[in-house]
Amino acid sequence: MSNLVSKEWLREHLQDDHVVVVDCRFVLGNPEAGRRAYEEGHIPGAVYFDLEEDLSGPIKEHGGRHPLPDLGTLALKLGAAGIDDTVQVVAYDDQGGAMASRFWWLLKFMGHSQVRILDESFSQWKEAGYPVSQEATARSARSFVPQVQTPMLVSMEDVRDRLGRKDTVLIDSRDARRYLGLEEPLDRVAGHIPGARNYFWKDALDETGRWKAGEDQRERFAALSSAEEIIVYCGSGVTACPNILALTEAGFNQVKLYSGSWSDWVSYEDNPVATGEEA
Repeated sequence: MSNLVSKEWLREHLQDDHVVVVDCRFVLGNPEAGRRAYEEGHIPGAVYFDLEEDLSGPIKEHGGRHPLPDLGTLALKLGAAGIDDTVQVVAYDDQGGAMASRFWWLLKFMGHSQVRILDESFSQWKEAGYPVSQEATARSARSFVPQVQTPMLVSMEDVRDRLGRKDTVLIDSRDARRYLGLEEPLDRVAGHIPGARNYFWKDALDETGRWKAGEDQRERFAALSSAEEIIVYCGSGVTACPNILALTEAGFNQVKLYSGSWSDWVSYEDNPVATGEEA
């Protein structure tokens, strides 16, 4: 089953008791913008989850700029939002699916299989003339019980141990200039993890901003067909998630997130760094 749903499907199921819609809009560098946008108008019935307040933990010396949140705390927030293992969750944002994909990955990681992403943005929903609400959403609380899927996650030590292994492929999801080490606006060192291949996460979308179909994702990742394990990272573990979703849509199963990503990797002085194209 696809991890995506159309806006037509969502409109038809907005009143279903077993469907919970989650607004994940967030603007990096402007942390109030997402909640403000939600208050100004959202898909009716949607609850709001904030990237930094809800879907990330506190920043420390290591762990990157968006560490994973405490799963117990997140489970309580999910339950308060009316989410348990009986409901279908649909997440959306206005950032190309990056924030919604982070939410999607976290729910998958916590064992919730019924989570999907809106195939288009909130702006496209609104432009289509679909309903928008300013009403605050209150849902009956449920009990969310995490069943953590540890194979979906790798640590910095795991990545370092796998460097040079032919059966493991590292994917860097950042734009080409950051991957090549030509610029680095956010982290203290420019470049990429040695051996990583560059697949910019926005290439998962077509020219209209919709997700490419599974066959197009398979073509995009055709060079990875022999990989036994794929580890995906980005700058801080957020925009790696749309690439993970795209790889899943393409049929890859052994796909893992390095959640700390580049910002965690360069927090260790002795970790190797590469620049330029890989041979």
